[in-house]
Amino acid sequence: MTFRLLLRAIMIVAVIAALYLLVRTLREYSLDEILDALRAIPVSHLLASLGFAACSYLCLSCFDAMGVRYAGKRLAFHRTLLASFVSLSIGHNVGVAALSSGAVRYRYYARWGLTAEDVAKIVLFCGVTVALGLMTLGSLGLFLRPQEAVQMTGLSTQTVFLLGIASLLLPLVYLGLAATLRKPLQLRSWSFTMPSLPLAAGQVLIGTLNFAFVAASLHQMLSAFSDANYLKVAAVSIIANVAAIISHVPGGIGVLEATVAHILPGAQSVAAVIAFRVVYYFIPLAIGLPLLIGSEMLIRKGEKTKPRHDEAPEGHAHPA
Repeated sequence: MTFRLLLRAIMIVAVIAALYLLVRTLREYSLDEILDALRAIPVSHLLASLGFAACSYLCLSCFDAMGVRYAGKRLAFHRTLLASFVSLSIGHNVGVAALSSGAVRYRYYARWGLTAEDVAKIVLFCGVTVALGLMTLGSLGLFLRPQEAVQMTGLSTQTVFLLGIASLLLPLVYLGLAATLRKPLQLRSWSFTMPSLPLAAGQVLIGTLNFAFVAASLHQMLSAFSDANYLKVAAVSIIANVAAIISHVPGGIGVLEATVAHILPGAQSVAAVIAFRVVYYFIPLAIGLPLLIGSEMLIRKGEKTKPRHDEAPEGHAHPA
């Protein structure tokens, strides 16, 4: 009980801090300035951003498909695509994505024969994939554009390189364990069974691609106003994602705005983030909610029309 209260208190503080960052960022600009900046975004940039966002959600669906295999089950990809997209389109906006999206996942996977333990394995597998993707892309950004990290964080160049090495080593160690370790990793009451090497390699590759696409989607919005370097945008996107994951703030609201303002001060940065939110968060939510409602109605309709085992077919009586 004490731990739950502490967790709730931390989340409340994180949300308040994020709202403060958002208000502080927005109060410097008028509504007209933001609207004018939004109108200045070319349609080509909006469409490209939407395409990169779609690629990201496709990668996230591959997380689930690999997670199902990790759990020792088999499902058609269109089913994992549906479960992943609907659950994450909601989870990204609600916050605490592991729990909120996990609950929606369970609604689907339980009806397709998976147990609560299977779903827990899938959620854990996807969480590890997210961490691997963040670390791999983050390490590449630190090595390729160390000056940006030094400027943004205030750390020394040597510290940045050490962080880059550590970020790269962890995925490599993970792959090494997947290739050699056959017993579950045990940490007190928590255990984790390593996936096969091909699955682990898929986690690193597709996890990295996912965040590369997220950064590309944001980059399209920012590049409409400036010559924003992609790797710099990727670094900022990773920092914002890590902060949002730790704080559990829905959609990283406030965190993303304050972080992006570092790249492009002015109303343009606010407009770019608003446009990115529409593309990456609101449009998927507008698609995901009807899909959830529609699939629930179809499933329930199917359950009602399905004959029960204790009912005799029409025209026949149960034997006495």
